[in-house]
Amino acid sequence: MNRAIAMADEGRGTSLVEVREVVKTYSTSEGPLPVLSGVSFDLNAGVSLALTGESGSGKSTLLHLLAGLDRTDSGSIRIEGTELERLGDAELSALRRQRIGLVFQQFNLIPSLDVRSNIAFHARLAGRLDPSWRDELVERLGLSGLLNRYPEQLSGGQQQRVAIARTLAMRPILVLADEPTGNLDEASAASVLALMLDLVRASGAGLIMATHSLRIAGQLDRRLHLSAGRILAC
Repeated sequence: MNRAIAMADEGRGTSLVEVREVVKTYSTSEGPLPVLSGVSFDLNAGVSLALTGESGSGKSTLLHLLAGLDRTDSGSIRIEGTELERLGDAELSALRRQRIGLVFQQFNLIPSLDVRSNIAFHARLAGRLDPSWRDELVERLGLSGLLNRYPEQLSGGQQQRVAIARTLAMRPILVLADEPTGNLDEASAASVLALMLDLVRASGAGLIMATHSLRIAGQLDRRLHLSAGRILAC
C-alpha cells in the first residue's frame, strides 16, 4: 500500500464538511429567486458524494458556496471546523488556494504553459509541490508523453486529465467538481471518472461532484438529490 492510500485509510470517516440549513436567494427582475432552501448534510474525509438534480435545482450554487465563491443568506458551512461565513474575502481566497480543488467542464488550463507547468501551477502557489506525488499523478493519468505539449495541442480528454492532475497535485482536502466529464465522449468520461475517484480516495480528500448522470452518480459513495432547492431522499 502506498503512502497516499495509507493516509486516506487513516483519515476516512473524519468529519470534513458540515452544511447546516443553508439558504440562498438571488434577486431577479421578476423578484427574489429561491435557489437553496434549508440544505443540510455532512461529508467525511475520503468519501465521494454526487449531487444530482435538474438544471436550476441548486447544484452549482451549492458548489460555489462550498468553495467560498459566493455567500449564504443564512445557515452555515464548515470545512474542517472552519465556518466560511466568518472568513473575509482574502481568507476565502487563501482557503481555495491551499485546501480546495476545483474541477469544471471548462478546463481553465493556462495556454502559455506546457502540461508540466500547468500541473504544478496550483501546488506551487500553495507552496506544496511534491515531485513524487506529481510524478505519480502524471503516471496514473497517462500524461507522461504529453508534458512538453501546450493545451491547444491536447484533446478534450487529455486536457481534463491535466486539469485533474493540477487539482490533485496540491493535495486538497476537498475536491469540488461541476459536471467534470460533461464535455467528454462516453469512453473518455468513464476512464477519467474512474481515475479521478481512485486518485481522490488515494489522496484522502473528500469529493463533491454535481452531475446529471445517474450512472456516474452510482459510482460515487453517496448521492444527494436536489429539487427546488431542497434535498430529497435517494
